[in-house]
Amino acid sequence: AYSTCPICVPARRSFLSGQFPATHRFFGNCNIEWDGPTVAGELSKAGYHACWVGRSMHQTPPRKRYGFDHVVMGDHRETLDDYNEFLAQRQPPGAGGYYGTGVMHNDWSAHPWHMDEGLHHTNWTVNLALDFLRKRDPSCPFFLVASFIAAHPPLIPPAFYLDRYLRTGVPEPPIGDWATPPEHDGLGGGVSPRKVKLTGEALLSARAGYYGLVNHLDDQIHRLLNNITGIDRMTNSNTVVILCSDHGEMLGDHYCWAKSLPYEGSARVPLLIRAPQRFGIKPGTVLGEPVGLEDIMPTVLDMAGVAIPSAVEGKSLLPLMRGERAAWRPWIHIECATTHQCLTDGREKYIWMTADGREQFFDLTTDPQERRDRIADPSRVERIAWWRSQLVEKLKGRPEGYSDGLRLVPRPK
Repeated sequence: AYSTCPICVPARRSFLSGQFPATHRFFGNCNIEWDGPTVAGELSKAGYHACWVGRSMHQTPPRKRYGFDHVVMGDHRETLDDYNEFLAQRQPPGAGGYYGTGVMHNDWSAHPWHMDEGLHHTNWTVNLALDFLRKRDPSCPFFLVASFIAAHPPLIPPAFYLDRYLRTGVPEPPIGDWATPPEHDGLGGGVSPRKVKLTGEALLSARAGYYGLVNHLDDQIHRLLNNITGIDRMTNSNTVVILCSDHGEMLGDHYCWAKSLPYEGSARVPLLIRAPQRFGIKPGTVLGEPVGLEDIMPTVLDMAGVAIPSAVEGKSLLPLMRGERAAWRPWIHIECATTHQCLTDGREKYIWMTADGREQFFDLTTDPQERRDRIADPSRVERIAWWRSQLVEKLKGRPEGYSDGLRLVPRPK
């Protein structure tokens, strides 16, 4: 799947509302309150108990429930943060809270978690989810979101997981023929710049920290789902489970870090769905259609037998997962802030830079890591022209003025 605006706030709004960024108008991390149908609100009206635990929804105001009946959140920066209160009561003297290691959000440095593993945000979130499952009203269905900070930086996995990848090593990041390292390798220009060339131990540490977070997260999700003490035991394997992410992480690919970019490391996200047999989904089914976070809300409502509001733009994946023939979009549109516009069908990708009109074109089938920019390849002229025309039509009439209906119009910052 793809995150159509690969940064926290707009991506989570798309998940909650089933709408694309062009409609909800969130293109960056903004603080704007909004109203409208949400996946939790529609399920709650239908009799579901809707609960959110873990990292906050990243919406405004922080404590607005956006349709959920019960919210326990921790993001370390919000007012009345439940995780901060949890840590304050249990951390050893001088630990300094979640940021006690000095490693911050979007840092590319790594450090082992400095307290007992049971105090880690990932463990805390799973504990909350299991507690909800134990204490929920068994007479009504439930909708539970377990929202994790990991594998988002700070790169602070428990020491066991960091040491594992420092010891075994991790793959080097792909560097495209189009990528250029920043001046002075990006160092000396501020704390944790988004474009930097790391090498040697610094690169290994950062990537090992990320791999460690993912490994730790995987083990904790196993604890949540297992058939001894987890969801499968408590619900008799009668629960639909969806794993997704609001964005990816560049992790040094093409000298880039963090998110917000249209490249695969940033914009491509996992989307795994496991459902009971009654839904008629063959295990191991893989969909090749271009899918976005906007499709999660209608999929969940469809599987719950709840009407999908007309404001929802995403489409239910249930027919595709069942192997039924269903009309589907030919591509998905990715954008973020005012830097780029992108179209992809998962096999090819066209990127247009809004400030200067630069273009990129990748053949993801043969080059999934985007190492070779094909924009100047004579054999791709017709394909590039087709993708360009699709973006011209897609952006026509937008208030930014990126398209006059005939061509793309750069808008210098």
